[in-house]
Amino acid sequence: MADADVPYLARGIRNVETVSSVLVSSSPYLNDPRLRDWVATQFLRKSGKDRPTSADTHALYPILFEVLPLDRIEELFTQERKRWPELDAWFNAGFSSSFTIAELLDYPEGSLGYTFGRYLKDNGFEIDIVPRFEPKSQFQYYSLRSGQTHDLEHIVCGGGFDIIGELVPYWGRLSNVPRFLDPELVQLINVGQLLGALRLVTRTGLHYHQSFPKVLEAMRAGMDVGEQSGPYFMAKYEDVFHLPIPEARAALGIRGVTEVDSAAASLAWTEYS
Repeated sequence: MADADVPYLARGIRNVETVSSVLVSSSPYLNDPRLRDWVATQFLRKSGKDRPTSADTHALYPILFEVLPLDRIEELFTQERKRWPELDAWFNAGFSSSFTIAELLDYPEGSLGYTFGRYLKDNGFEIDIVPRFEPKSQFQYYSLRSGQTHDLEHIVCGGGFDIIGELVPYWGRLSNVPRFLDPELVQLINVGQLLGALRLVTRTGLHYHQSFPKVLEAMRAGMDVGEQSGPYFMAKYEDVFHLPIPEARAALGIRGVTEVDSAAASLAWTEYS
């Protein structure tokens, strides 16, 4: 059929022949049936009390660690360390959090440490999103620290501890990391952040659209922080636990913060109502 007879948006499509008996793609993500199911489910489902949204990422990251080209990630981190002494020093220090909730609550009221400790204590939460482990690679260390600092990024970036509030630290990272690291490396290490963020956007837009304006506000606020701040993915928050939150932000090089109150909007999600 001549292109003139094909609808405009369908022009250029060519069938690709293959001898494969199963689905095969140039995308390693599309090739993995577990990831296809995760994306379809978590991007399209409604919220429910039977499955907390936090369980989504618990299922995602083990899949990604099998899909991602880990050797290539290590090569790219090594290259970046040669280019950027600050990153090399961060990896060489290999700092990992060891504080307790009781220690956090010893800091002055209004400080970053006390605020974080109060949140954990009042909600019966644990410090570590992922149980602490001894990293065996650069990517494992990067992932460990990202998990250890995620809740702190909620506080310093201005995002609430609710489902839509998650978008602030998500979009902060998605906007910040690409400013400092090689694009190929970021393309790989930000996959979890990207999929995690977008599932919240699509599910709110599809099922709880009354809250979608707040989603856009949270995304914009996160991007403002990411675009204006220093490389806070390397921040050592423990050094500023004693400071009031505005002073802690200044010490960490975190700028452009707008506090986003998304608690009411998040109540549209069934698991929170």
